[in-house]
Parts: sequence; structure tokens; C-alpha cells
Amino acid sequence: MRYPEDQAYAYPQKQYGYDQGAYDYQGYNYDPYQPEGDGYYNGPPQYYYDSNYNPNYDPNYPPQGYPQEGYPQEGYPVDEFGQPIHYDQSNRTYSDSASNISSATKQKDPAKAEEKPSYAPEAIEKYRQKAKDSGDPATLFKFGNYLIEAAGATDEQDPKSAKKKKDALLQEAVKIIKRLATQGIGFGRPAYPDAQFYLANCYGNGSLGLPMDPDKAFNLYMQASKQNHATATYRTAVCYEYGAGTKRDPNRATQFYKKAAALGDTAAMYKLGIIMLRGLLNQNPNPRDAVIWLKRAAANADEENPHALHELGLLHAKPEKEPPEIPSLIRSEKHAIEEFKKAADLGYAPSCFKLGCCYEYGQLGCPVDPRQSIRYYSRAAEKGHSEAELALSGWYLTGSNGILNQSDTEAYLWARKAADKGLAKAEYAIGYFTEVGIGVKADIEEARRWYMRAAAQGNKRAMQRLKELNFGHAGRAKPAKYTRAQANKEDCTIS
Repeated sequence: MRYPEDQAYAYPQKQYGYDQGAYDYQGYNYDPYQPEGDGYYNGPPQYYYDSNYNPNYDPNYPPQGYPQEGYPQEGYPVDEFGQPIHYDQSNRTYSDSASNISSATKQKDPAKAEEKPSYAPEAIEKYRQKAKDSGDPATLFKFGNYLIEAAGATDEQDPKSAKKKKDALLQEAVKIIKRLATQGIGFGRPAYPDAQFYLANCYGNGSLGLPMDPDKAFNLYMQASKQNHATATYRTAVCYEYGAGTKRDPNRATQFYKKAAALGDTAAMYKLGIIMLRGLLNQNPNPRDAVIWLKRAAANADEENPHALHELGLLHAKPEKEPPEIPSLIRSEKHAIEEFKKAADLGYAPSCFKLGCCYEYGQLGCPVDPRQSIRYYSRAAEKGHSEAELALSGWYLTGSNGILNQSDTEAYLWARKAADKGLAKAEYAIGYFTEVGIGVKADIEEARRWYMRAAAQGNKRAMQRLKELNFGHAGRAKPAKYTRAQANKEDCTIS
């Protein structure tokens, strides 16, 4: 069941223990980069609050975090499965129409061919005049994005002419977006929050030729949050949590996560659920409310926000008496697998890996099914999940009759992918493969280097093998064909 937008926005704010007015950034004078008049609109910045102003925005942005270059490295956010939480602006299409529809459920009408916009000079001029005449911030914002797209689609043959045209289009786009972000259109109208959010992202990652400036990014997120822009509110919380552009403040971070969740931001719902479940950011654990927020996030899950489904799966999979005890949550292997499959269908690598394990070892009520195990491991490995890459290496090492042909080369290559990511078990496996000559030419010194890398991370088998090699207590290992039981011995791909 989905939570409709009107319900998501209708949660009483005071219910979550914050006063919106108390968290508006005080004393910020927004004119450090006021552009000159350019013929689109003129007049002083407007900061009047309009209770009827309801800006459209897309709340389905991926969880993202800091730092990028120039942000504090300590505490770089990853999810609870060790997967980094990124925000890639280049993959986000900004739109003036809000949508909570999962991208996995959006259907395209094959009868309607997508028309590519024209970036010919006459088309740009026609759109420019239309935007000027409209005086509508949404139309102007779309035109700014159109100019950015046009800058990337220049077809000039001469490199100098192409650069000149591109720079001119980008400068015009930035000028429009800055104007929208710093002043309203018409009397009593506030600055346009979508433009504030977009410009904040540009200052956050240094795109569109703007310098990286965490302070400006934070202030813009804050200004958009004052107008109840859900994703900007979430981003403000992230800034407070990690100290990007402002001092770290766990309490204010929690307040803004609550506000963003109340405004319907899926990532904030998930984050708030995790904070309450684990007692993070100086908060007392509250498993009951945590599950409520995780379920709301799961109801709005999409390819960019599948995390809550996986977390609910883990909670369903816990034994009956294992804490935390949550009366509203059914401890059920069936429910756990359902949640993992929903997340896997959205491409979430940790869920794919979990299902691969379940079908390999017969866990959580799943039958032992090599075909399904290999399928899910492959899906996770294709997304760069190191544990899945190593597991897939194990399957190639042994093969599966009628399902997967045995291949030493593939076993080595998949284990090497995982080892290159720093997975200790994979580093040990590559050491063994290199020592024995499985899928690669035998090289004892190269094997020793891999054993040392694994041992530096505390891998006991690597430590033991190094000890044997250094003191000459063991001869050279000999290659052999392995069964699945041997390949899985001691949770490694080789024994």
C-alpha cells in the first residue's frame, strides 16, 4: 500500500516535536551574488511568506551525503550494509511536476515516441521569449535547465565556436537560476525553492562552473527548507549531521529529518526510522515508531530508495525473542523473503546478495536452488557488491551441473574484483589462487603480497599462511577441484 502525497504531507508537524519557525536560519542576508538585471525580471529580492504558495518538486531523490571534495572526510555516510550513499546530480532530471510514483512502475506508452527537444538557435530564442513573457518561476526554471541541456548538445564543428556557445548558454542558465533562487517573481512571492535546491547542489559539487562552497550550499538548502521543500529539508539535515557548511549538530539534524519525513521525503523517512531503531544522533531508541517510518518509506520505495524494504526484511528475519521486541512487527521468514525480493526487484545489491545466500544455503525457508543463487549473486555482483563477487567466484570455482560451467579464469576474475575493493576474504582467495595457479600464472611472491594485504585486515587464514611460508613449515599448495562444501568452508571460496 502506498501513502498518497496528500496523506504524507498531512502529518501534523507538532506531533514530531519540532517548531518549524525555530529552525529557520536566522539573520541570513541573501545577496552575496545578486545578478544584474537581464531583461527577465527586475526588482529587489522578495522574502514575503505566501501561505498559498505550493511549489512543485520531486521528492524522490536518492539518499546522498557528504563529503565530496572540500567536505569533511570523517563519518562519510554509508548505509548499514556498508554501501556508500551517493548523490549524483548528473543522473537526476529536475522537473516542475512532483511525483511519488516508483520508477519501477512507470510505464511508457510505446505509441508515443519521445520527441527530442530542438536546440537550434531559433528554437532557443523562441523558448527564451516564451519564458520572459510568462513571468512564471516554473517556466523560467525549466528554461534554465533547457539551456544547460542545450550547452551539452552543441553541434558546432569548430572547437572554439563550440566552447563559446556552450559558455554563453551556461552563463545565461546560471544567471536565471541564481535570480530565481534569490528573489521572487512579483510582489509578495518568495524565491523559487526548486531553483534554491538546484543551485545548492551546484555549490555542493562544483558543477556549472561554480566553485565548491559548502556554506552557500547549506544556506540555500535552508532557504528552500523554509518553504517546505522536502528534499532540501532532508539535505539540510545531512549538513547538520556531517558538518557540511555548518557545525555538526545531531539534535538539529534529527529535527530536520523529522520535518523532511513529515513533508513526504522517502529518504528522510528511512533515515528517521534508522535513527529511532538504533538510537543514533543522541536519540533514545524507539523501535515502535521506527517501524512506522520504515513502513512508510517502504511504501514509497523505488530504485533510488529501496533501503527500508531491506531493513524491514532483516527485522522480519530475526528470531521471535531477539531484541528489539516490536509488537507491531511479525517475525516471519516468509515476510522477510518478500521484503528482500521487493528490494531486489528494485536493484538493491545487499538484498540480491542476501537472497543469493538464502538460495545457496537454504536459509529463511528457501529451498537450495543453485540457479536462483547464481542469479541473485550475479545481479548483486554486477552492481559492484564485493561479497557477491566473491560468492560468484566460488560458484565458478566449482561450477554447477547444467547451470554454470566451471571456470578457473572466471573464478579468479570475480575474486579479483572483490579483492580490489579491499575485501579481506577475497584478498586471501587471490593470494591462494596466485600461489596455486588457479586462473592465473602461479607467482609465490605476488601471492605473498596478497596474503599480507589480507593479514593486515585481520584475516586469520592469511596470517597462518604467511607464517607457514616465512618459516618454511609448509610446501607449496597444490591445485585441486572443489565441491560446494569445500568451497564454502570457513566462509571462503577456497579451502
